[in-house]
Amino acid sequence: MKRLQLYKELRRHRKIADKRALDSTMNKNAKIMVYIGISAMLLYLIFFAIMFSLAINNDNSTSALEFIFTIAPFILAIDFGVRFISQQTPAQLVKPYLLLPVSRYICTEAFITSSLFTWGNAIWYALLLPYCLMSVLFSYGIWATILFLCTFYVLFLINSQWYLICRTLIGTNMLWVLLPVAVYATIALPWLVVDFDYFTNIYGSIGILAEKGNPLPLVIALLFLAGIVLANRKIQFVHIMTELGKGKKQTKLRTVSKFTFLNRYGELGEYLKLEIKMVIRNRNTKIGFFSAIAVASVFSILISYTNIYNDEFSKNYFCLYNFLIFGTMFITKVMSYEGNYIECLLVHKENILKLLEAKYIFYSLMLLIPFIIMIPAIIAGKFSLLQLVAYMSFTMGSCYCLLFQLAVFNRQTIPLNQKITGRNGQSNSWLPFIITMVAFCAPIGIYFLLNAFMSTTGVYIVLFTTGLIFIVSERFWMRNIYKRMMKRKYKNLEGFRATR
Repeated sequence: MKRLQLYKELRRHRKIADKRALDSTMNKNAKIMVYIGISAMLLYLIFFAIMFSLAINNDNSTSALEFIFTIAPFILAIDFGVRFISQQTPAQLVKPYLLLPVSRYICTEAFITSSLFTWGNAIWYALLLPYCLMSVLFSYGIWATILFLCTFYVLFLINSQWYLICRTLIGTNMLWVLLPVAVYATIALPWLVVDFDYFTNIYGSIGILAEKGNPLPLVIALLFLAGIVLANRKIQFVHIMTELGKGKKQTKLRTVSKFTFLNRYGELGEYLKLEIKMVIRNRNTKIGFFSAIAVASVFSILISYTNIYNDEFSKNYFCLYNFLIFGTMFITKVMSYEGNYIECLLVHKENILKLLEAKYIFYSLMLLIPFIIMIPAIIAGKFSLLQLVAYMSFTMGSCYCLLFQLAVFNRQTIPLNQKITGRNGQSNSWLPFIITMVAFCAPIGIYFLLNAFMSTTGVYIVLFTTGLIFIVSERFWMRNIYKRMMKRKYKNLEGFRATR
């Protein structure tokens, strides 16, 4: 089979991958929610395009192309972050073909090539096309408009390859997260070292070249794209060989932590040990744990030392967000990691109940991490101690009660360590998305609703009291969850087995 034919065949395989999956019937609701989310995002982008155009058309100090290139670093940074939600690395897609008489190098090249021609690379045109029609086309002509659109498309292609490199490296070692941080810090260096005006002048000068129809920005972008594609190709090859056990590895002796201080709690203590070891020993859970800490730290630093999130809504939302981040990372997937060995947990009566109680205790204690992380915000006067205690209590009680309801409905196994497979480990049901959105939005809605009738201190006391009620009654609602799980035991067990 010729190389081009193989590329087409592999692309066809990816298109029908969902239909071949054993859990394809579980994907329909997820697809509906994805389509709704994408539609909402496109509408937001069109809305921002109109806002930007109206602002620029009434502002004579900055040209349209100069402005859009000034905000290009922010657009590319957002695009990079969004790709973590959906885009998979070529190494994740190669494994099904390793036993076939097909070159793994050609397979990797095919998936790298296909990543350059996906609709995700063009989604930002919902912002760029309306902006061009309203502010660029009739002012600078069709040639400058074409150059502008082509340059941005190449930038998005570069971003896709840059994401693949970072995602692959971070999957091998979490310290590689410092690489994108260092790169984006370098991009923002003119702002950090001098001021924002200097930052806008540097990147706005690219827009001045585009106004004159100069193809230099496009040529430089194309050369950079060629270089980063070759770098990504090399990194993916090395990563696949390492995953296959062909690379040199040294066996390290590790000290086994026994957590003997939990022995006094009997069966509950044993499940606490299981939860701790699952987080610190398994690759996927470890990455999720440190990612949650990193996200909470970033928002805490931004709130403490900048004025970016200085309004009342942002401060309350991100205070709640930092507490809920562990819940969204782990509790929304409750029982999905245990799906790898669910049969063992069903051997004895009420094993699952003890496991759920251990999970609740563990992730309640984990709330101390974001609490400590946000202490600088208290010192800076952005948060009050009562605010942190109120949201911590509400998260531990009301929000966790809501999130733990997913234990009844989750029936898709998520691998603990394996990353090379085609599945991305995300739930294929619409329910986790809805429950997560309710958990994030309801407390803020309650806050502003009550704040219309009482003082801020009174609202925090109500949130603290409500959370405390759910904490005290944990034994009752947790047993209710367990009983409902047992009614769906065989249905869930079938789902866990089908998605291993």
